[in-house]
Amino acid sequence: MRNEGSISILHVVFLTMTFIGLKNHVTIIPSILATAGRDGWASVLLGVLGIFVWTFLLVYVHKKTNQEPIKDWLKQRIGKVLTAIVLYGIAFYLLLLAAFTMRETLLWVTTTFLPKTPVIILLIIFVLLVMFLAASGLQTIVIVNVFVLTGVVILGFFVAFVNLQVKDYGLLKPFFEHGFQPVLTGAIYPSSGFVELLILLFIQHKIQKRMRWYHFGLMLVILTGLTIGPLVGAITEFGPSEAAKQRYPAFEEWGLATIGRFIEHIDFFSIYQWLTGTFLRVSFILYVCAEILNIQNDKKQVWTKLAPPFFFVCLSLTLLRENLFLLINGKYFLISTFLFFIILSLFLTIISLTSRKSLIKDKNEQKSGEKLSKQEKMTQNQTQ
Repeated sequence: MRNEGSISILHVVFLTMTFIGLKNHVTIIPSILATAGRDGWASVLLGVLGIFVWTFLLVYVHKKTNQEPIKDWLKQRIGKVLTAIVLYGIAFYLLLLAAFTMRETLLWVTTTFLPKTPVIILLIIFVLLVMFLAASGLQTIVIVNVFVLTGVVILGFFVAFVNLQVKDYGLLKPFFEHGFQPVLTGAIYPSSGFVELLILLFIQHKIQKRMRWYHFGLMLVILTGLTIGPLVGAITEFGPSEAAKQRYPAFEEWGLATIGRFIEHIDFFSIYQWLTGTFLRVSFILYVCAEILNIQNDKKQVWTKLAPPFFFVCLSLTLLRENLFLLINGKYFLISTFLFFIILSLFLTIISLTSRKSLIKDKNEQKSGEKLSKQEKMTQNQTQ
């Protein structure tokens, strides 16, 4: 199925670098360090290998749906009532996903450079901005993303090369000092970001060409680099013990960046990286929610049906104590995200398999019906 104003696969790759890249580049790093320590890089590699096998389920569903909108495809297979229940459940979880990202960003902002600004003011400003972009449509999102991502990538390579002077790669040794169990346990955290590739299925009808397995493989390679980069950087710059104590290791790495003897305190560049990443990630997830609820073409409905629940969910998260929120977000919510998308992918795969069997059954019944009608005509002719 093709639509006017569709986006290319290259746009999809860039979009993935932003909306999943923010999570894997920032959010999951403390959880990996707390679980696997200096062997966190091995957890990332283990996770990406498992998820690469899992992506073939996405390719299968993507092929069997023939790039139709998932909501329409489900209605044809499981009926309107069950489809509505599934879609509303998915939309609610995606809303939670966006709200947790927003709350974590607000926590970082108030902790680092706006400690005296009321959180409610920041929340209102951010909600207005992300809702404006989400209501503008997918084309606007991908265009803004291209411009924003350019600066993010340049700054990322900049801080990586500037901090080479303070990195000690010997801190990565000894390998597997606590065995393989921490590595295996820690693999679930990067995987909770990788599995968000499933979200792309909900905009598949907006993509010009069918996505192949190597497209998903390319996205995984890029996301692996975005995850291992700050993770190894934090270990080699601060050591595994100190890095595990930090709330935002990726941000702390900017504090070490200096150019020569006289240029330092350039960590304000990280503000651009984080805020633009949040802006694109939350806006895109909210757009997908609008797509699932079939209100993406009506800006008024996007504002009236998405903005209020999103605002109040974010507001409820701001009422949680910081330590409690960090515990829920850094451990339980990451695991629940992994399980949610794995179960959803299995559900879509089962629907694809059963729909194929029913289609074959219908064809066989149709053929048998045609044979019976031919036999009846032959008998009628013989009697005549």
